[in-house]
Amino acid sequence: MHHPTALIADDEPLLRDALARQLAEAWPELRIVAQARNGREAIEQFEALAPDICFLDVHMPGISGVEAASRIGRRAHLVFVTAYDQYAVQAFAQGALDYLVKPVEMARLAETVARLRDRLAAALPVAQTEALLQQLASQLRRDAPRQPLRWIYAQVGQMVRPIPVDQIDYLRSDTKYTAVAWHDNGQPAEALVRTPLKELLAQLDGDHFVQVHRAVAVNLRAVSHITRGSETATIHLKRRAESLPVSRSFVHLFRQM
Repeated sequence: MHHPTALIADDEPLLRDALARQLAEAWPELRIVAQARNGREAIEQFEALAPDICFLDVHMPGISGVEAASRIGRRAHLVFVTAYDQYAVQAFAQGALDYLVKPVEMARLAETVARLRDRLAAALPVAQTEALLQQLASQLRRDAPRQPLRWIYAQVGQMVRPIPVDQIDYLRSDTKYTAVAWHDNGQPAEALVRTPLKELLAQLDGDHFVQVHRAVAVNLRAVSHITRGSETATIHLKRRAESLPVSRSFVHLFRQM
């Protein structure tokens, strides 16, 4: 009996592992034969292993998931994983491509699995999507830099936790990691992510998240008030007892005080 095979490509290892666990629950017969960190690895792994299905993160460094899909073509069933709803609305919902929106919900994954099972059981050919993929790739290059993160995914115990960006109070650099301080059901919480602070800031909305110290960035919506010193300042938060330092290099951000 042939067991269907799949590849998962995502530049965040926590999310790759989380999707693999969800698929194991939703589709026990499916074998995950490869995991890739970017589009280039996804193409290489596909050429080597020829899985039946490819789960591709839309936004990956270098070669995007859409560009990788164009290279894979009609040799596999494609499922895109995206944090940006507009891609689903504008293109995937046309029916030629399947998609999952982060954070992936089990009910939505079950629908996708059911469709994939039906296609494989009926030996349906992969839909012709070349023109749609070209359109998506063009849109991705044009629009992606303007789309700020809406979720940050962090390891909390044995789980991967999607943290809504608007619930984050501040970010603090912690060696190779970034500590994310947020509110979970009204209670202060903290977790580590593997993405450096500098990279996270480049993906967040600059109108709300600002760096105030070489190791600290704050969500301005979480600020209660700021006290100025002679050359530095201190940020006080609405929902947390701790305060945050503002270094000399960044105190100019609050000059209007």
